[in-house]
Amino acid sequence: MMGRVLCWLIMVVVVVVMGGIRGGEVTYDGRSLIIGGQRKILFSGSIHYPRSPPEMWASLISKAKKGGVDVIQTYVFWNLHELLPGQYDFSGGKDIVRFMKEIQAQGLYASLRIGPFIESEWSYGGLPFWLHEIPGITYRCDNEPFKIENEYQMVEHSYEERGPPYVKWAAEMAVQLQTGVPWLMCKQDDAPDPLCMYCPDFS
Repeated sequence: MMGRVLCWLIMVVVVVVMGGIRGGEVTYDGRSLIIGGQRKILFSGSIHYPRSPPEMWASLISKAKKGGVDVIQTYVFWNLHELLPGQYDFSGGKDIVRFMKEIQAQGLYASLRIGPFIESEWSYGGLPFWLHEIPGITYRCDNEPFKIENEYQMVEHSYEERGPPYVKWAAEMAVQLQTGVPWLMCKQDDAPDPLCMYCPDFS
């Protein structure tokens, strides 16, 4: 199962690499993002590609840009793309590559929230239902058949001493993928370096 999850992560990261990085190398030093050697403060807005038909994507992205957004953020919906184990679908409204290219064409950055657990008022939090068939699987904890998370801090305390090592493992795994782009942990104030803690609101 871990192999399948890592394969899924790598597949999604390829989408980022295919799109290229507008404006030069993107790094993070604990104070800010650095793009092409310059510190940047970016404003992000969410557009989830499967919630609207592809014909609307260009218009939605354009409106977000006119509203002052620099970054389009979207989840990657695992149970949308892999309805059955090993059978992937990126056609029509599931064409995340087309969506990323439209973001790039309009001169904006993209932020992928790959989860694979995503919450987001989406069926089963984005997890494929067939995961139930994996022997010994337990969700949202340091469980060998299934790892990787999203907005974990709100449940981290429920797992007591197993929570922090799980966060550390996720960070180390992400960095070891050497994707060339910064990794963010959403609402995770114990995110270890070099990951950036990301909070998607101003509250």
